[in-house]
Amino acid sequence: MWKLDRARQAITENEVKMNAEGPPQRVGQPKRNLSIAVVPVLLVVITFLFWRETWFGRRLTDREMSQYLTDTSVPHKTQHALAQLSERMARGDASARQWYPQVLALAANRESEFRLMAAWVMGQDNKSEEFYVALRKLVGDPDPMVRCNAALARFGDASGRAELRAMLEPFPLRAPQAGTIAFRLREGDPVRSGTVVARIQSGESKPVDVVSPVAGELGRRAVADQGTVAAGDVVAEISPGEDQVWEALRALYLVGRQEDLEDVERLARGGSGISDRVRQQAALTADAIRRRARGGPP
Repeated sequence: MWKLDRARQAITENEVKMNAEGPPQRVGQPKRNLSIAVVPVLLVVITFLFWRETWFGRRLTDREMSQYLTDTSVPHKTQHALAQLSERMARGDASARQWYPQVLALAANRESEFRLMAAWVMGQDNKSEEFYVALRKLVGDPDPMVRCNAALARFGDASGRAELRAMLEPFPLRAPQAGTIAFRLREGDPVRSGTVVARIQSGESKPVDVVSPVAGELGRRAVADQGTVAAGDVVAEISPGEDQVWEALRALYLVGRQEDLEDVERLARGGSGISDRVRQQAALTADAIRRRARGGPP
């Protein structure tokens, strides 16, 4: 403010001097120059403040942690707190336990985004009996991404094994209603959780989106574009992303059984679209499953 007042004073003195020397010559020009200088500064400040409030790397105080984990009215703040809580837990910070009740409450929240992140956070402490019980429940969650995160939690428990195997396979995307389908993506296009893959038009009613609940890429389209589908029909498959497959293989390394070998060995053989990282992990997982089947250590 002091600098702004000094700038205004300088402009006034300049106007007086120009009036004394002769006719005014574009007296308003310095004000426009000042505006040009101030606007970029304001944009930088606003951008910084927005980044500061949305960047998950900003360290939260304990008071902010408690507030954001309890008040979910601003979702990105709650997600920020969960991300930092996970980091504390990974470092073995004993103070993190004070927020376990809030995490358990979020695991039962009606919003799937909170349940998903809560499952991820609970996986950082595989000695908590409360988390173990909550994760076993989330393995049966209606949201596939929540189920995935719960199954990946490193508790050495086989209750999520079926979900881990499903993570190795394409996800069937079904039509939410009957009608004519119009695809918005082509086979091979990347897909995120929440991506609109297609739209279905039924008569004169408003089109209904076919939304993918999982990430990966659009695999085989089961119906032709502009074709007719019934409610519940599989319209396309979402091929799993590399990270998802790799994480599922890591979990199966600990809990996989002989009946899982077929899927794991298929990935270990490699082939088109299978990265070296996935192939190597699949080979390690297959070896661990065989040793466990023989009664040896994994």
